[in-house]
Amino acid sequence: MKQLLNIALSLALGSLAGCQSGGVLRSTPDTTALISPMVEKRDTLTATGYAVISVQSHRNPAQQRLMAIRASKLDAYRSLTEQVYGLHLDASATVADMMVQNDTFRSRVEGVIYGATLVSINPAGDDTYETTLTLDRAVVQDMRALYLGQLVAKAR
Repeated sequence: MKQLLNIALSLALGSLAGCQSGGVLRSTPDTTALISPMVEKRDTLTATGYAVISVQSHRNPAQQRLMAIRASKLDAYRSLTEQVYGLHLDASATVADMMVQNDTFRSRVEGVIYGATLVSINPAGDDTYETTLTLDRAVVQDMRALYLGQLVAKAR
């Protein structure tokens, strides 16, 4: 499985950082140093999500609390997805007369998370819920291998 991950990652990185010669993509020697990401050096990933109770769109306070719990859990899953697959960031800035006129950032996260363990859901202060999730490194490697396999299949 690790060999498949290394091959898929090499192909993906080669397409990003490699040289294009006659329509053939070749990976550079530097890509081998990128095959072992920082995340793989930890045994588990931990993510925490937050949600405010009072901003939930319901009149019933009990329903607002339940919606905040769910929103905090989704925020924690989003954070795990960022750690596993990375974050697509689109930024632009407009400068006129050496002054920033407009500075915008947009981010997007996409991926599949399975096997996460719910550690806790706790109130944080009077109006917020906090959810903590963990994910085992072996599951992260499996998810990355599947994701990179899909990228390679799409590229063909």
